[in-house]
Amino acid sequence: MAQVNFDNAATTFPKPDNVKRAMVKSLKKYGGNPGRSGHKLSLDTANEVYKARRRCAEFFSAETENTIFTQNCTHALNLAIKGIMADGGHIIISDMEHNSVLRPVHALSQKNCRYSIAKAETDDRKTIGNFEHLIQNDTVAVVCTAASNVTGQIMPYDRIAEMCRKRGICFILDGAQGCGILPIEVGHGINFICAAGHKGLYGPSGTGLLVSDGLYTPGTIVEGGTGSLSMLAEQPDFLPDRLESGTVNTVGAIALGEGVRFVETVSREEILRHETELCDYFADSLLDMGVTVYRKCGVKYAPVVSFNVKGRTAEETASLLDKKGFCLRGGLHCSGMAHTAIGTAPDGTVRFSPSVFNHRYQVRALLHEIKKIL
Repeated sequence: MAQVNFDNAATTFPKPDNVKRAMVKSLKKYGGNPGRSGHKLSLDTANEVYKARRRCAEFFSAETENTIFTQNCTHALNLAIKGIMADGGHIIISDMEHNSVLRPVHALSQKNCRYSIAKAETDDRKTIGNFEHLIQNDTVAVVCTAASNVTGQIMPYDRIAEMCRKRGICFILDGAQGCGILPIEVGHGINFICAAGHKGLYGPSGTGLLVSDGLYTPGTIVEGGTGSLSMLAEQPDFLPDRLESGTVNTVGAIALGEGVRFVETVSREEILRHETELCDYFADSLLDMGVTVYRKCGVKYAPVVSFNVKGRTAEETASLLDKKGFCLRGGLHCSGMAHTAIGTAPDGTVRFSPSVFNHRYQVRALLHEIKKIL
């Protein structure tokens, strides 16, 4: 039975053909260690990695050297959060954050940092006010998701960033659910963008990005070989070397560059329009069936729909749909705090998240199976 993937908020699948071709070509042709040798194999590989880095940088309106390849968005968030908070202080996050934000911040609170949690409201002005009221004299950073991975609620990240800019506070954006569909760029208060390469950027698993505007120099949490300044015991103080210790995932980086190329070709606006149309159709149909859908009037949503079927746990519903060939994620989605905020903890919800490769007829077939469960 062919599986239909509606769990693209976790990882987009299938991948574009150009991404698959780039991975195969990299394994066949670009197997050198970039930046470590002067021979042709190393130089050719380094050139391809550089081209991918430049494409990713341009996508986020950043300088090429300020674009760091990471293992995933979690890795990027840890580099940014722990790097900026290295000397301690106060940090603010929202109650919609993924554990990739909550857990690093909580770990820091066991040492020399304190954190506060701002409530996300249906009214963006109130949400911004909740962040502003929590600012203290020693507030160093604010971390906020672009869009919730549980409900899809789009946060007023651009206005929160502007608030931080005016107050001289570092703003770190978790773009895991927003990059590739929302107009996210560094500048105007956004100091760091943390992106998952394998989600909305359509790259392979094991890829991510940390993109900086260059205003802040984070401390390091990993040190090692960079291919530069090798006589020094200290880690280089310039990007990307400062935050890229060890050999980068060359195959993944080159393929991620092609994923970004795919998004640029289709366009963020068209991908968002297509996926939003599928989500709106799905959510409206569920409401007509009497299914509980976790969306509110007046709120802007990314292409994610969380729901629950009465009489079934989220995991039971997801399991039944999986047996019919539909991949949805049931549970807490690594975001217990967000589920607590919307009142669905500890059981969670079933999450529907399409990609540009899904079609309306697939959604209709999924709705047919949900109706049978009802």
